[in-house]
Amino acid sequence: MQKLRFYCGYQQRCQSEIKQKLFELGIDKKDHDAFMGELIKENCLNDERFAVAFVSGRFRLKQWGRKKIEKGLKEKRVSDEIAQRALEQINEKEYRAILNKLAKDRYASLKHEQYLVRKKKTMDYLMQKGYEVDLIADTINNF
Repeated sequence: MQKLRFYCGYQQRCQSEIKQKLFELGIDKKDHDAFMGELIKENCLNDERFAVAFVSGRFRLKQWGRKKIEKGLKEKRVSDEIAQRALEQINEKEYRAILNKLAKDRYASLKHEQYLVRKKKTMDYLMQKGYEVDLIADTINNF
C-alpha cells in the first residue's frame, strides 16, 4: 500500500495505471478492488482530477488539440463523461491562439516549398497534433 501511495503521490494517476502497477507488483487480482477502494477513500486516486491535469498538461505543454487529448484519455480508460468535463476546461481563445501560432510557425518553416505544398504540410502537421479539420481550414485560409 505504501508503494501505491508513493506512486500516486508524485503524479496524478488514473485507475488503469494503478491496475497496471498492481499487476507489476504481483498482487492477486482478487485484491485489486480493495487496494483501489482504499486509494480512492484516501483521495490519492481520483479520475476526474487526473483528467483535468492530463488535459491541462497536454494542451499547455505539448500543445495538443482536443481530438488527440480525447484519444489519450480513452487510452487511459477514463470515462467519456469525465473526459468531456475535463476538455471543457480548455479556454477557446487560448486554443485558437495556439493553433494560429503553430500554423504560422509551421507554414514559415516550409518557405522553400510551393504554396499548395506548404498548405498541405501545415494542415497535416496540425491534424497530427489533434486539431479539428474545420478550425485548421479556417486558420490556413486566413494566410
